[in-house]
Amino acid sequence: MTDRPDHMPSRSDMGTRRFGRVNWLGLYTLASREVQRFLAVWTQTLLAPLVTAGLFMVIFSIAIGPRRGDVMGVPFTHFIAPGILMMTVIQNAFANTSSSIVISKVQGNIVDTLMPPLSAGEMVLGYMAGAVGRGVLVALAVASGLAVFLGLLPVYPLWALIFATLGAAFLGGLGIIAGIFANKFDQMAAITNFIVTPLAFLSGTFYSVQALPPGLYEATHLNPIFYLIDGFRYGMIGVSDSSPWLGLAVALLSTLAVGLVALGMFRRGYRLKA
Repeated sequence: MTDRPDHMPSRSDMGTRRFGRVNWLGLYTLASREVQRFLAVWTQTLLAPLVTAGLFMVIFSIAIGPRRGDVMGVPFTHFIAPGILMMTVIQNAFANTSSSIVISKVQGNIVDTLMPPLSAGEMVLGYMAGAVGRGVLVALAVASGLAVFLGLLPVYPLWALIFATLGAAFLGGLGIIAGIFANKFDQMAAITNFIVTPLAFLSGTFYSVQALPPGLYEATHLNPIFYLIDGFRYGMIGVSDSSPWLGLAVALLSTLAVGLVALGMFRRGYRLKA
């Protein structure tokens, strides 16, 4: 019997994790793949959101702007601009993770993500990193447009960056959950149209919640996206409907919650493994 070569693992070593506590190379590779995926079609993922946000601004400025006075002490167009920007960020972050997972499942190559030596936590972080990358780039593109055409610069840039990042991470996590749950494109479209879009539009994007009647006012405060938009508005124009510190706490807890749910789904292989 010949001796086993030193470089070959023993039977007891098979399946043993040999990357330390975190597979940094694998995590970087997954995150890099997700970033390159949306950069490869930048006209759809970066330019199109910029055009859409610009159209929203033009429509609201023409239809309502001339007849609407200041809102919370700032011009109406300056008030809605942060909401439109943040809405664009979260929609694109959600689309990045959800579309990536659904396309992989439909095409049957989700195994290419599940087979490498990546833990469930590393897969969640990798997908969310791609969502944050896309969200922040969209935010920078739209913010540049607002600076050029409206002269709108962030009053508190750090607050704006924090909420843009958390918003992208939160919706990226929701996108992972939705992508795993959906087995077909029409299921994904239903989740987007009946859950994500209403939550984004009914979160103070185009109005101050102070104008809402009782009941709807309280219901809006149960929507975590409200705190993301409100906190980002504070960073951009210095006014908000609620405390930015409360918004920060809600955003952190919400992001942690969706991250844990996504983690559990990857660990169980829910709707991922036959």
